Amino acid sequence: MARMVSPEGWHEPGQRPQFEEITVVLRGMVRVEHEGGVLDVRAGQGVVTLSGEWVRYSTPEPGGAEYVAVCTPAFSPHMVHRDGDSSVDPHV
Repeated sequence: MARMVSPEGWHEPGQRPQFEEITVVLRGMVRVEHEGGVLDVRAGQGVVTLSGEWVRYSTPEPGGAEYVAVCTPAFSPHMVHRDGDSSVDPHV
């Protein structure tokens, strides 16, 4: 579990992690892009992304966001498979 505070305009590379991630937004809005579209998750809301699902997180609105992320199994850099990482299998 991690408590995250991200500034306005923050974004991370797309990823196809090998873990489920539960994100609960405490303040602001977290944008979750996925292969089927875009979901804006606001304070008091949450989202679950499944293992193997491509996602990209960002906080585009003024003031950024504060949120809690729970990964199961626990987050590990070798399990996140970010876009451009040579260990990413595009066929997963």
